[in-house]
Amino acid sequence: MALIEMRDIVKRYKTGDTETVALNGVDLEVEKGEFLAIVGPSGSGKSTLMHILGLLDTPTSGEYLIDGQAMHNRPDSQLAKLRRNLIGFVFQTFNLLPRLNVIQNVMLPMAYAGVPARQRKQRALKLLEAVGIADRANHRLNQISGGQTQRVAIARSLANDPKLILADEPTGNLDTKSSQAIVDLLKQLHRDGNTIVIVTHNPEIAAQTNRVIEIRDGSIVRDSRPRVRAAQPESARSRSRRIV
Repeated sequence: MALIEMRDIVKRYKTGDTETVALNGVDLEVEKGEFLAIVGPSGSGKSTLMHILGLLDTPTSGEYLIDGQAMHNRPDSQLAKLRRNLIGFVFQTFNLLPRLNVIQNVMLPMAYAGVPARQRKQRALKLLEAVGIADRANHRLNQISGGQTQRVAIARSLANDPKLILADEPTGNLDTKSSQAIVDLLKQLHRDGNTIVIVTHNPEIAAQTNRVIEIRDGSIVRDSRPRVRAAQPESARSRSRRIV
């Protein structure tokens, strides 16, 4: 069963008498364990597609299923719960809370999910160790680098053990060295069995994924099939090792 199924997704925006078609009949399936990139020029519809994938927006028409569950006509409160439990987000601008320190930011999604405080801290420390910055757990965000901040965001995205990780231009604010380090981290998470969809304008980053979706004028114009099989989950011991 595919983790993601999109069938004839259309998204229209209306401003006054003007209607804009952002997505025009998109069909997309993503298998569990895939690592794929969505690419396209500015205004192509890739950000709209990412927002619908992440349940941050709803299509005008069409059908969207995650893990076999239809998302159509669900109330906002239910979509928020599904978003919290099924999807982990990594953003270009990090979207972390500066008033919280590193470990508190990672713990926050678990607090919303009702995880007890002791378990939140234990899991957050394990995740920070996994992304290589456990030694920064008690630092404020203004005390760490941009690359380290994005590692915090990735650790946070894993907090509730999501089915899907969505990364929207995760290297856009980073230098070349830090960008490659983040891509290598995402590749390791993929090898550990995670399903990852990344939106990027950088062809060098897209080329390091296993499948590239190109979107133009609201339609998918290219879908390169995976060069290798989707990664299978490794052992629990393998998951707990440090990612470098």
